[in-house]
Amino acid sequence: MTITTRPFVPAAKPIIGDDERLAVDAVMRSGMLAQGPEVAAFETEFSAELLGGRPSVAVNSGTTALHLALIALGIGPGDEVIVPSFTFAATANAVALVGATPVFVDIEPIHFNLDPAAVRAAVTERTRAIMPVHLYGHAADMTALRAVALDHGLLIVEDAAQAHGAVWAGHQVGTFGDAAAFSLYPTKNMTAGEGGMIAVADPPRERTLRLLRNQGMERRYENELIGFNSRMTDLHAAIGRVQLTKLAGWTATRRANAAVLSAGITSVVTPATHELAEHVFHQYTVRVSDDRDGFAAALENEHGIGTGVYYPTPVHRLPSFRADVHLPETERAASEALSLPVHPSLTEGDLERIVSAVETVAKAGR
Repeated sequence: MTITTRPFVPAAKPIIGDDERLAVDAVMRSGMLAQGPEVAAFETEFSAELLGGRPSVAVNSGTTALHLALIALGIGPGDEVIVPSFTFAATANAVALVGATPVFVDIEPIHFNLDPAAVRAAVTERTRAIMPVHLYGHAADMTALRAVALDHGLLIVEDAAQAHGAVWAGHQVGTFGDAAAFSLYPTKNMTAGEGGMIAVADPPRERTLRLLRNQGMERRYENELIGFNSRMTDLHAAIGRVQLTKLAGWTATRRANAAVLSAGITSVVTPATHELAEHVFHQYTVRVSDDRDGFAAALENEHGIGTGVYYPTPVHRLPSFRADVHLPETERAASEALSLPVHPSLTEGDLERIVSAVETVAKAGR
């Protein structure tokens, strides 16, 4: 085995530049560090850029966004919410935190998203909502999922944590459901350092979300309901506002990088994009059918190429849930999915190295 001495190509690389630093410094000089004018401006700009004007409410994380959205929709004990198991645990955690039951169903094998047929088969008299995850930056089939929701009178809460700007059938994700949650964690396609955003379909629920994030009050010491301290700071919002102006360019670069990878990689299954979707490539995820983990180790140790495995253990098999369900496509994806670098910081040389490394490792049978 040859250990490479070439510079390491990381699987992800947050981009924080002078513009973000200047924005944070301006907030520091203002003395207004908590939720304030930067948060309000960020909400307005996020809504205009990514949600076609649908209102958005800034909070302190993507998990909080899911949690508060479910509360605002009135989902709680006795209710079931249909979710994928091939996702980060926060999706199901949010359901459990409101006292509802996450019902895990399988994914379709092409785009790793909820299988609408499996969703329809899982609906019971207790089902209140469907929570699709737009995984890796590819939108779930919202046409089929909305049809299921309409037929059964169900709510839709979109987990768009990885899909800022992704599109299905000409509409941006976050605009299909009764609510949607975005993450602004450092490794996402844009970041606020940390934070989340909730897109909401109607004004009463928007106001409820604003109360919930701020101890249940709109005016100081006039608490209207039991709430949380889930506010976003102006420091984080200032970073997010700058990042939002760069998102479109970064997305274009991610798509261009993905196109180079797909043109050059022939020995493993590369990502497909549905004809109705516009992929934003939060991750560029291939399938390695034989010894995925060994394949990843060879890429790193012999070629200096970082990778990510999202997600090696399906949520339904985690100790926190342990659901007794049979999800064959989920299990297969958990053993085969491997995400290669696709971030905007990659150079032409980096992309050539990734292609060459994948082909070399695959042909060596590792």
